[in-house]
Amino acid sequence: MVVRMGILQKKKNITIEEFHNYWVEKHGPIASQIPRLRKYHQNHVTSSEQLGIDYTRGSQAVDGFSQLWFDDLASMKHSFNSDITKVLSKDEEQFIGKMQLIIVEQNVVIPVSNDESLLKRMSLLKRRPDVDIEVFKSEWAEVHAELLKAMPDVKGYTQNLVIDRNINRSPAGYEDVPIDGVVELWFEDTNSLKAAFASEAGKKAMEHAKTFIEEITTFIVDTHEIV
Repeated sequence: MVVRMGILQKKKNITIEEFHNYWVEKHGPIASQIPRLRKYHQNHVTSSEQLGIDYTRGSQAVDGFSQLWFDDLASMKHSFNSDITKVLSKDEEQFIGKMQLIIVEQNVVIPVSNDESLLKRMSLLKRRPDVDIEVFKSEWAEVHAELLKAMPDVKGYTQNLVIDRNINRSPAGYEDVPIDGVVELWFEDTNSLKAAFASEAGKKAMEHAKTFIEEITTFIVDTHEIV
Protein backbone atom coordinates (compact mmCIF):
# COMPACT_ATOMS: atom_id res chain seq x y z
CA MET A 1 0.00 0.00 0.00
CA VAL A 2 0.97 3.65 -0.41
CA VAL A 3 0.01 6.55 1.83
CA ARG A 4 -0.76 10.10 0.80
CA MET A 5 0.09 12.41 3.67
CA GLY A 6 -0.93 16.05 4.00
CA ILE A 7 1.13 18.38 6.19
CA LEU A 8 -1.36 21.09 7.08
CA GLN A 9 -1.28 24.65 8.39
CA LYS A 10 -4.56 26.29 9.31
CA LYS A 11 -5.85 29.51 7.80
CA LYS A 12 -4.60 32.51 9.77
CA ASN A 13 -8.09 33.90 10.35
CA ILE A 14 -9.41 30.87 12.26
CA THR A 15 -8.54 29.49 15.69
CA ILE A 16 -6.90 26.13 16.22
CA GLU A 17 -10.14 24.87 17.76
CA GLU A 18 -12.08 25.93 14.65
CA PHE A 19 -9.50 24.20 12.47
CA HIS A 20 -9.75 20.94 14.41
CA ASN A 21 -13.55 20.98 14.51
CA TYR A 22 -13.98 21.77 10.81
CA TRP A 23 -11.47 19.12 9.80
CA VAL A 24 -13.26 16.37 11.71
CA GLU A 25 -16.89 17.40 11.35
CA LYS A 26 -17.03 18.94 7.85
CA HIS A 27 -14.01 17.83 5.82
CA GLY A 28 -13.74 14.30 7.19
CA PRO A 29 -17.08 13.09 5.76
CA ILE A 30 -16.20 14.58 2.34
CA ALA A 31 -12.73 13.02 2.17
CA SER A 32 -14.12 9.66 3.27
CA GLN A 33 -15.96 9.50 -0.08
CA ILE A 34 -12.72 9.36 -2.11
CA PRO A 35 -12.88 6.31 -4.42
CA ARG A 36 -10.57 3.35 -3.63
CA LEU A 37 -9.69 4.82 -0.22
CA ARG A 38 -8.69 2.05 2.22
CA LYS A 39 -8.04 4.06 5.39
CA TYR A 40 -8.15 7.73 6.40
CA HIS A 41 -6.66 9.13 9.61
CA GLN A 42 -6.39 12.71 10.83
CA ASN A 43 -3.53 13.52 13.22
CA HIS A 44 -4.26 16.76 15.09
CA VAL A 45 -1.14 18.43 16.52
CA THR A 46 -1.50 19.10 20.25
CA SER A 47 2.12 20.04 20.98
CA SER A 48 5.11 21.16 18.90
CA GLU A 49 7.55 20.64 21.77
CA GLN A 50 10.78 18.79 20.89
CA LEU A 51 9.79 16.12 23.39
CA GLY A 52 12.30 13.51 24.50
CA ILE A 53 15.23 14.62 22.35
CA ASP A 54 17.74 17.45 22.07
CA TYR A 55 18.16 17.68 18.30
CA THR A 56 18.23 20.35 15.59
CA ARG A 57 14.66 21.17 14.68
CA GLY A 58 13.25 22.60 11.44
CA SER A 59 11.25 25.83 11.41
CA GLN A 60 8.13 24.33 9.87
CA ALA A 61 4.83 24.96 11.66
CA VAL A 62 2.28 22.13 11.46
CA ASP A 63 -1.30 21.97 12.72
CA GLY A 64 -2.16 18.52 11.42
CA PHE A 65 -1.14 15.48 9.37
CA SER A 66 -3.62 13.63 7.17
CA GLN A 67 -3.02 10.02 6.12
CA LEU A 68 -4.88 8.35 3.25
CA TRP A 69 -4.10 4.73 2.35
CA PHE A 70 -4.49 3.27 -1.17
CA ASP A 71 -3.62 -0.13 -2.65
CA ASP A 72 -1.00 1.35 -4.99
CA LEU A 73 0.08 4.50 -6.83
CA ALA A 74 -2.23 3.80 -9.77
CA SER A 75 -5.28 3.56 -7.50
CA MET A 76 -4.32 6.76 -5.74
CA LYS A 77 -3.86 8.69 -9.00
CA HIS A 78 -7.19 7.47 -10.40
CA SER A 79 -8.93 8.48 -7.18
CA PHE A 80 -7.72 12.07 -7.40
CA ASN A 81 -8.65 12.36 -11.06
CA SER A 82 -12.30 11.92 -10.06
CA ASP A 83 -14.94 14.61 -9.46
CA ILE A 84 -14.33 14.47 -5.71
CA THR A 85 -11.06 16.39 -6.19
CA LYS A 86 -12.86 19.65 -7.00
CA VAL A 87 -15.13 19.23 -3.99
CA LEU A 88 -12.14 18.55 -1.73
CA SER A 89 -10.18 21.54 -3.02
CA LYS A 90 -13.08 23.91 -2.50
CA ASP A 91 -13.66 22.67 1.04
CA GLU A 92 -9.96 22.85 1.93
CA GLU A 93 -10.06 26.58 1.22
CA GLN A 94 -12.36 26.97 4.22
CA PHE A 95 -9.81 25.90 6.83
CA ILE A 96 -6.37 25.15 5.33
CA GLY A 97 -3.85 27.94 4.73
CA LYS A 98 -1.03 25.80 3.34
CA MET A 99 -0.84 22.12 2.47
CA GLN A 100 2.27 20.15 1.58
CA LEU A 101 1.51 16.70 0.15
CA ILE A 102 3.92 13.79 0.30
CA ILE A 103 3.52 10.25 -0.98
CA VAL A 104 5.18 7.71 1.28
CA GLU A 105 6.04 4.03 1.44
CA GLN A 106 5.56 2.60 4.92
CA ASN A 107 7.89 0.32 6.86
CA VAL A 108 6.10 -0.96 9.96
CA VAL A 109 8.95 -1.80 12.34
CA ILE A 110 6.87 -2.35 15.51
CA PRO A 111 3.15 -2.94 14.85
CA VAL A 112 0.71 -1.16 17.16
CA SER A 113 -1.74 -3.61 18.70
CA ASN A 114 -4.07 -1.00 20.20
CA ASP A 115 -3.33 2.72 19.88
CA GLU A 116 -6.55 4.07 21.41
CA SER A 117 -4.97 5.05 24.72
CA LEU A 118 -1.39 5.59 23.55
CA LEU A 119 0.61 8.78 23.09
CA LYS A 120 1.66 9.32 19.47
CA ARG A 121 4.63 11.38 18.31
CA MET A 122 5.17 12.22 14.63
CA SER A 123 8.49 13.59 13.37
CA LEU A 124 9.64 15.12 10.09
CA LEU A 125 13.13 14.03 9.01
CA LYS A 126 15.56 15.90 6.79
CA ARG A 127 18.74 14.08 5.83
CA ARG A 128 22.18 15.61 6.11
CA PRO A 129 23.30 17.44 2.93
CA ASP A 130 26.31 15.12 2.60
CA VAL A 131 24.11 12.00 2.71
CA ASP A 132 22.40 10.85 -0.50
CA ILE A 133 18.94 9.36 -0.51
CA GLU A 134 20.10 5.76 -0.96
CA VAL A 135 22.39 5.97 2.08
CA PHE A 136 19.57 7.61 4.05
CA LYS A 137 17.19 4.79 3.12
CA SER A 138 19.58 2.02 4.13
CA GLU A 139 20.72 3.66 7.37
CA TRP A 140 17.13 4.37 8.40
CA ALA A 141 15.49 1.08 7.44
CA GLU A 142 18.32 -1.34 8.19
CA VAL A 143 20.37 0.18 11.03
CA HIS A 144 18.28 2.81 12.80
CA ALA A 145 15.17 0.64 12.89
CA GLU A 146 17.03 -2.02 14.89
CA LEU A 147 18.37 0.58 17.32
CA LEU A 148 14.85 1.95 17.92
CA LYS A 149 13.54 -1.57 18.50
CA ALA A 150 16.02 -1.91 21.37
CA MET A 151 14.59 1.11 23.20
CA PRO A 152 12.35 0.30 26.18
CA ASP A 153 8.56 0.61 26.11
CA VAL A 154 8.15 1.60 22.45
CA LYS A 155 4.59 0.47 21.67
CA GLY A 156 4.69 1.16 17.94
CA TYR A 157 7.12 2.40 15.30
CA THR A 158 6.46 3.13 11.61
CA GLN A 159 8.85 4.68 9.09
CA ASN A 160 7.33 6.61 6.15
CA LEU A 161 9.79 7.12 3.28
CA VAL A 162 8.92 10.06 1.00
CA ILE A 163 8.77 9.14 -2.70
CA ASP A 164 6.94 12.20 -4.13
CA ARG A 165 6.02 15.79 -3.14
CA ASN A 166 3.37 18.45 -3.87
CA ILE A 167 2.38 21.87 -2.55
CA ASN A 168 -1.33 22.73 -2.73
CA ARG A 169 -1.76 19.89 -5.27
CA SER A 170 0.99 21.14 -7.64
CA PRO A 171 4.22 19.14 -8.17
CA ALA A 172 7.11 20.30 -5.97
CA GLY A 173 10.81 19.55 -5.77
CA TYR A 174 12.97 18.60 -2.81
CA GLU A 175 14.01 22.23 -2.29
CA ASP A 176 10.33 23.14 -1.81
CA VAL A 177 9.49 20.21 0.49
CA PRO A 178 12.81 19.11 2.05
CA ILE A 179 11.41 16.12 3.91
CA ASP A 180 12.87 12.64 3.49
CA GLY A 181 10.81 10.74 6.01
CA VAL A 182 8.07 10.86 8.62
CA VAL A 183 8.35 8.88 11.84
CA GLU A 184 5.39 7.59 13.84
CA LEU A 185 6.15 6.47 17.40
CA TRP A 186 3.71 5.30 20.09
CA PHE A 187 4.27 5.24 23.86
CA GLU A 188 2.16 4.73 26.98
CA ASP A 189 2.58 8.36 28.01
CA THR A 190 4.97 11.33 28.08
CA ASN A 191 7.09 9.85 30.87
CA SER A 192 7.58 6.62 28.91
CA LEU A 193 8.64 8.61 25.85
CA LYS A 194 11.20 10.61 27.81
CA ALA A 195 12.52 7.52 29.58
CA ALA A 196 12.92 5.64 26.29
CA PHE A 197 15.12 8.34 24.77
CA ALA A 198 17.03 8.83 28.06
CA SER A 199 17.93 5.12 28.17
CA GLU A 200 21.27 3.81 26.94
CA ALA A 201 19.53 2.33 23.89
CA GLY A 202 17.85 5.67 23.23
CA LYS A 203 21.14 7.55 23.46
CA LYS A 204 22.73 5.07 21.06
CA ALA A 205 19.89 5.52 18.58
CA MET A 206 20.20 9.30 18.65
CA GLU A 207 23.98 9.16 18.22
CA HIS A 208 23.39 7.08 15.11
CA ALA A 209 20.78 9.59 13.89
CA LYS A 210 23.47 12.27 13.79
CA THR A 211 25.35 10.30 11.12
CA PHE A 212 22.60 10.71 8.51
CA ILE A 213 19.84 13.08 9.76
CA GLU A 214 20.22 16.87 9.86
CA GLU A 215 16.82 17.80 11.37
CA ILE A 216 14.20 15.99 13.43
CA THR A 217 11.05 18.08 13.95
CA THR A 218 8.65 16.45 16.39
CA PHE A 219 4.94 16.84 17.16
CA ILE A 220 2.55 15.17 19.59
CA VAL A 221 -0.72 14.32 17.85
CA ASP A 222 -4.24 13.19 18.64
CA THR A 223 -5.40 10.71 16.00
CA HIS A 224 -8.94 10.49 14.61
CA GLU A 225 -9.65 7.37 12.54
CA ILE A 226 -12.20 8.55 9.97
CA VAL A 227 -12.15 5.48 7.70
